[in-house]
Amino acid sequence: MFTHYRTRGFIINKTDKGESDRIFTVFTEDFGKLELLARSERKIKSKLRAGLELFYLSEIEFIQGKAYKTLTDAVLIESFAGTRKDLGKLKIAKQITEVLDALVRGEESDQQIWQLLSGSLEALDNWKIENWKLKIIYYYFLWNFLSIMGYQLDLYNCVTCQKKISPEKIYFNPAEGGLICGQCSAKFGKMKEIAVPAVKTLRILLGKDLVTLKRLKLEQENLKVLSQASKYYLSEVLRQFE
Repeated sequence: MFTHYRTRGFIINKTDKGESDRIFTVFTEDFGKLELLARSERKIKSKLRAGLELFYLSEIEFIQGKAYKTLTDAVLIESFAGTRKDLGKLKIAKQITEVLDALVRGEESDQQIWQLLSGSLEALDNWKIENWKLKIIYYYFLWNFLSIMGYQLDLYNCVTCQKKISPEKIYFNPAEGGLICGQCSAKFGKMKEIAVPAVKTLRILLGKDLVTLKRLKLEQENLKVLSQASKYYLSEVLRQFE
C-alpha cells in the first residue's frame, strides 16, 4: 500500500519523458523542491493536465515509487492569469523559477523561500506598473533568495575596513562579501563601481517591503546598474556553487 502525500506547490519546470509522460519540477510548501513523474500527462484526456501548467500554484498529491515520486492528482489553486497574458511578466517569472531551480538541491521544506516565491509571483501578477519597472520584482526575489541561501552581502559597511560606507566612490565585490570603500579599493584589482542610488535600492530590496518597493521612483539607469550588479552577484554565487 502506497502512502499518498498532499501539499501545495508551484510548477517551475517540466521535461518530456517517453512517449506521453512528463517530469515536473515543483517547489512545494511542505517538502521543498520535488521531481515528480506525471504518467500519460501529455495525452489530451489526462486528468492531471488542468493543474500542471508552468507557474501554476496547485494542490498536488503524489506517491513514492521505486524510481520516481509519481503524481496522482493536481488541482489548480491559482493560474496567475495577469502574468500569463503578459510576455514581459512571463519572462520575469521564468527568470525567478530558473534561479530557484538552479540553486535549490535536495528535498527540504523552507518556509522563507516559499514565502518569498509566493510574494514575488503574486506581486508580478498583480502590479500594474510600466513593464520595464517590473524587473525590480526579479531583483527583489534574487537578492533575498541568495541571502536566504547564505550569500548575504554587507551593504552598509566596507567589508575590508568595516567603516560605514559614505556616499562617495563605492565598489561592489560579491567575492569579498559586499561593498568596498574608495580608500580600500586600491588593495584589489579592477572592480565594478556602483552608484549610491543603486545601493539605496538594494537596501530597500533586502528590507523585504514590497509596498515600499512598488512606490519607489525608479530610473532606467538605476535599473541598468542593478542588472549589472545582479548578474555579477549571481555569477559569483554560481561559481562557488559548482
